[in-house]
Amino acid sequence: MAKKKKFYVVWKGKKPGIYESWDDCKAQIEGYKGAQYKSFQDFSEAKKAFNSNYLEYKGSSKGKKELSVEERLRIGEPNYHSISVDAASSGNPGKMEYQGVDTKTKKVLFKQGPYTEGTNNIGEFLALVHGLAFLKQNKSNRIIYSDSRIAIGWVRKKKCGTKLKKNQKNAKLFELIKRAEEWLKKNRYNTPIVKWETKAWGEIPADFGRK
Repeated sequence: MAKKKKFYVVWKGKKPGIYESWDDCKAQIEGYKGAQYKSFQDFSEAKKAFNSNYLEYKGSSKGKKELSVEERLRIGEPNYHSISVDAASSGNPGKMEYQGVDTKTKKVLFKQGPYTEGTNNIGEFLALVHGLAFLKQNKSNRIIYSDSRIAIGWVRKKKCGTKLKKNQKNAKLFELIKRAEEWLKKNRYNTPIVKWETKAWGEIPADFGRK
C-alpha cells in the first residue's frame, strides 16, 4: 500500500501557495520568519484552506500541539530504507500481538500473536527484537523504527523490564521474552534503532489502527 499523498498549504512564506511535496513546502518556509503552513489529505481541502484564514486551521489536528517550522525542519522526513514495528493489546494485560512492516509500502514482514495476558510494552519489546533478528538474518542494512521509548530502552539494556507476573495463561509469552533476552545477549547487530516521530509523521506504519 503506497503512502497517501499530502498537500501542503503555505499562507505565509517566500511564495504562498499549495505544494504537493514536503520538500517544495520546506523551500518556501525555511528561513522565513513567521511562516504559516499546514498539510492536508486532499487537494480540495487544501484549496479551501488556502482561500481561508490560517488562524482557522492553526492547531486543529485533534487537539495536538502543532510543531513549529524549526522543529519540522530539524526532524525532516522518515528514512524509508527501514522497517517499522508496533504492538497492540486489548486490555492491560490482555490479548496482545505485534508486527513489523516495510516503512514505505506497509507490507507486513512478520506478525505474531495474539497472546493472552500480555501488555503493549512487552509487545513493543518483542517486536523490536524480532525486527533486529529479521534484519540480521536477511543481511539487511535497513534501520528499524519504533514509537516506544520504553521498548527501545529495554532493548538497549537487553532486558524486558515488565512488572507483569508470569502465570499459567501467559507462560508462552514469558518463554518468548526469555528467548528475546537471550538473543540480545548472544548476538551483535549494527542496526540503528530510531524513535518514530509521531507528531511530525503521524502514526507509525506498523500501527494496528485501534486508537
